[in-house]
Parts: sequence; structure tokens; C-alpha cells
Amino acid sequence: MGVANMRLIHLRKSRPVVAVLASALLLTSIHVIPASAGPAGVERTRVASGWGEPNGDKASTRRVGGPVNSGNVGSLQQVWTAPLVGNTDRYVGTHSATPVVAGGVMYTQDHSSNVYAIDLRTGRQLWTKLYHSESNGPTGVAVGDGRVFGGTADSVFALDARTGTQLWIKKITRNENEGIDMAPGYDNGTVLMSTVPGVYGGFYKGNGQGVVWALDGRTGATKWKFETVPADLWGMPDVNSGGGLWYPPSFDARGDVYLAVTNPAPFPGTSDYPWGQSRPGANLYTNSVVKLNGRTGKLVWYNQASPHDIYDWDLQNSPIVTTAGRRPVVIGSGKAGFVYSYDQATGKTLWKTAVGIHNGHEGDNLLAMNGQYDKLPQLPVEIFPGVLGGMPAPLAVDDTTIYAAVNDMGATWTTQGLPTLPPFDQGKGVMVALDKVTGAIKWQHPLDHSPYGASSIVNDVVFTTTYEGKVHALSTKTGAEIWSAQLPAGSNSPVMIDGDTVVAVGGYPLTPDQKPTIVAYRLPADCPRR
Repeated sequence: MGVANMRLIHLRKSRPVVAVLASALLLTSIHVIPASAGPAGVERTRVASGWGEPNGDKASTRRVGGPVNSGNVGSLQQVWTAPLVGNTDRYVGTHSATPVVAGGVMYTQDHSSNVYAIDLRTGRQLWTKLYHSESNGPTGVAVGDGRVFGGTADSVFALDARTGTQLWIKKITRNENEGIDMAPGYDNGTVLMSTVPGVYGGFYKGNGQGVVWALDGRTGATKWKFETVPADLWGMPDVNSGGGLWYPPSFDARGDVYLAVTNPAPFPGTSDYPWGQSRPGANLYTNSVVKLNGRTGKLVWYNQASPHDIYDWDLQNSPIVTTAGRRPVVIGSGKAGFVYSYDQATGKTLWKTAVGIHNGHEGDNLLAMNGQYDKLPQLPVEIFPGVLGGMPAPLAVDDTTIYAAVNDMGATWTTQGLPTLPPFDQGKGVMVALDKVTGAIKWQHPLDHSPYGASSIVNDVVFTTTYEGKVHALSTKTGAEIWSAQLPAGSNSPVMIDGDTVVAVGGYPLTPDQKPTIVAYRLPADCPRR
């Protein structure tokens, strides 16, 4: 059993993970090394009118406008469902993408790389492009210029948005130890997609390098590449791997690109090379927010939150390009359980705030990097946040506040291999609201199950989903729950809002009788819209 956005290779309740996620974030030592700091680009749009990007808009705010608000959200009614055809015999579930909408058509992708085009008003399936190429997720598609862009386990493709006809496909992995499991970014005619160090059924086997590819949206031709980790993998490619992206890059008004790079491996290490000794040093650019020139792919700045990560604490969530007060900033977050604010022009850390449960191991990565092994914990040891803890899925922001769905789940490390996790149904969480300017916590709302469904905002309502398959709507002002609904299956998929329609996916069957299903809710025609 496992959670799709986490790249777990075999999760079994109360048993060791047989291969875990791709990334990490141990937020104790901040390294800001500008390459050529330029003017800030600020966010691309104020408030999107519909959900046209994987994270709502190109700035990854996961915020839209529309008629749904705290006064009428309780009137939402289910209006249609649509089945998913992907493989259901999977520890990562069938679906964990955020759907996107263009021209009244909703597009999404399951973990078998299959793409769906569905009429948002009626739920009628317009076309399906079947790839049956297995991935750990979160997957997803981007839409632009009449095309749908996505990935299979090893390739990037473009489809005709009207018919689903494949227009081009390009393989970008180097070997069988590399894969693709993200939704791409698309901006100014360029598709951005990253490889990761693993495939469905096996991560971190060695010689897996995360590389971000910029491809021409018309032809698939390569424009530039950015290596998130070096090709020699710190001198031991047969043992080491790392980097790449889980979630789409973000874009500012200048067209510059912001990446959230994932973790190095192995972690904590191996019996021959404990505590990451096979990969000495900080392991750049893992666990970093990275800003690139969107036209050339050249490095502008990076800020590494967790040098030499040893606990799989990813800084994986799409950076949010926004303003705090009047200052252009970038918000970073991940599984280490910290939210960061960075100056958009320079990458300087402005503040960081811990959310969720922590038990004092934030400095262990630096001890390991500096060879102070006698000061590291004796195994076995339980660590909070665990490899599925912290913030496993993207955050959302409005004008004043950041909303983080936090998973309070630990992990027990018994060897230099991989950890044991508690039963998933015992996981709990909390929705946390933070001030954008100061990072101070405004309110917290406890959740009875793990929130793997990110945060999504419309007006004064923030949505998330939890493991058991429940959709939650909370007041952005107080955190009070104002509406909820039970999906047909468990869920680790984010909520999408477009106009008067809210879409959630029960894509994680927890019992044999549960079927992966897309569900649309809508305000009744006679419901007040203000």
C-alpha cells in the first residue's frame, strides 16, 4: 500500500518500505548562492478565472475565483461521476493528479499514463488516450496552444486537445533506472519535464539522474536541459542517484522558471556507506528551490534547504511565485515540515516556519555531512516527520495567507536501508494557515486522516482531501470545516475548482469493492452566487 505522490516502491502496513520516494528536505542549513540575481518577476496573474494549469495558474498559487464561497459551498451537489481505467492493483493507487480545464473540457491523467478528456458540464467522456505505461505519480497534464502535454514512464508527448491524437513523443530517460512521474509545465511554447531516479517498481537503484528538459511544444525538439544533480552522481553512480522534480515548475511574469528539486539517495545510506558516505558533500542541487532563466535554462540562484539529506525529507512542492505585502517572494515547502519564504530576486531566506510534529532531528544531515557520526542517533529511531510526513503535496496562497495540508506521520529507521511506516489508516494531519509576510501561524484545523490532497482555494474556501476518501472545505478565515463529502474510494488527489464546479477524485481504492472514480460537485442553478 502506498501514496501515489510519494514514489514509494512497496509500502506495506507496519513493514519496511522496500523502496521509497524521490526527494528530501532537512531544513536546518540554508545555502543561498546567487549565480546572477536579477529583478523579480512577480506572479503571472492575480486570480485565475478557471483551473487552466496543474497548480491553478503558472505561479502555482492553486487559487481561483468563481462563484463558490463560504456562504454557498454547503449547497454543492454531486452532478456526475466518471470511471478511471488505469491499473487498480497498485500500492500507489490509480490517480493523484490535479485535473486542468481548457475550453470547457477537463483533462487529467492516471498512474498508467492514460489521458482523459471529459466535458466539465456533463461528465461525458470525449476521448481517452491509452498508454498503459506505469508510473508512481503524481502525473498529470498541461494544456496550451491546442495541445495536451504529458509523460509516460520514459517519454514526453503532445496530443491534439480536440481529438487526443498523438502529435509527437520524445524519450528523455537515459536508462532503465530513470523515469517520469510528474505533470509538465508549459509556458511561452516550451514544455518542461523532468526525469527522476526511478520507475514504477523500483527507485534509487543507482545511476538515476534527475534532469529537467525544455522541449519545443510544436515539435518536441530540445531547447535546453538543466542537470539537477551531476551525471557522475558524486563519484559513485553505481550506488548513488537523486534529484529531479515531482511537481511542475512555476513561472513568473518575466518567464523565469522556479524548480523544487528532490532528494539524494541512498538514504540514510547503505551498510557499506552509512549516513550517505557514498555521496559526500551537500549533494547539490537536491532539496533546493532553483531559479532558472526561462529562455536559456541558465542558473539565476538556488537556495538549498537541506544539504546532504539523510531522511528523505523532500523540498518537492512546486514553488509558489507570489507577493508578501509588496515584496515579490517564492514559497517553498516539502516533507521536512517547514514552510519557507525566499526573496524572489536573490533567493535569500526571509523566514521559515515549522508545521506539524517534529522531534528534534533537523540537524542530523549536517552531522552526517561533516562526519560527526558519533552524534547521530542510534538505530532504531523514530523520526518526525517521516518519509510521508510534513507537506507531501502542494500548498496554496491567497493575498495574505499560505495554506498547508500537513501529514503528521513518522517513520522508524531500523537499518541504513529504508524505514518502517505505521498503518496508513492511523495517519492524521492538520491544515495550517500561515501569514505570508511573517510566517506566523494564524490557525490550525486537525484532520482525522492524512491529507495527501494538497490545498486548493476559491475565494474564502480552502479544499483538501484525506486518505480515507473525504473532501474537506474549510473557511480560510477561521479554519472551521464548512462542508465535506465522501468519495467512492480513498484519495490522494488534489481538488480542482473551475467556475461553479468542484472536482475531486477517489483514485486510491482501499478495499476490493472500491472503484477509482472522478466526482464532480456543482452549485445548484438557484443557489446564490455572491
